[in-house]
Amino acid sequence: MEFQKLAANRYSCRQFSDRKVEPDLVMQIIEAANQAPTAINKQPFKIFWMRSTEAKEQLQQISPCTFGADTFLVVGYRASDAWVRAFDDRNFADVDASIVATHMMLRIYDLGLATTWVGHFDAPRLKQIYPEMQDYELIALFPIGYASNDSTPSPRHYKRKSLDEILQVLE
Repeated sequence: MEFQKLAANRYSCRQFSDRKVEPDLVMQIIEAANQAPTAINKQPFKIFWMRSTEAKEQLQQISPCTFGADTFLVVGYRASDAWVRAFDDRNFADVDASIVATHMMLRIYDLGLATTWVGHFDAPRLKQIYPEMQDYELIALFPIGYASNDSTPSPRHYKRKSLDEILQVLE
């Protein structure tokens, strides 16, 4: 798929069909994450695949934004594993994890699936339930599935600032 078309057509899906996501498609999403660029390739991120029925039930307790999806990925980062810019001690773990999550989101759409980047979830509670997540800052929950026939983009999807508002040319 042409990138600009993919970027323009992707939207935050909040209504999924009952069709199950094939595990090999999830692995392709993980592979796309692994190819994402990170500062000096430190890769300070971790992806948690919530597969079991119990895990999916737990997610419903920590977020109202599961939208009937069957498959869930959580993205986190560990700051101690990241590159730090020497000029101002800026740690790039959150940037790296966001790049990874964006690659995942675009690959999901490219595979004919749908998702939305959910930030509205109780990360401390999720860490209590899953101690494996304890050392990570959790930044994204991705419900993944096939969009239902009734799924449409939010009206907010079409609201964009003009290029004059987002670009400043410095000469």
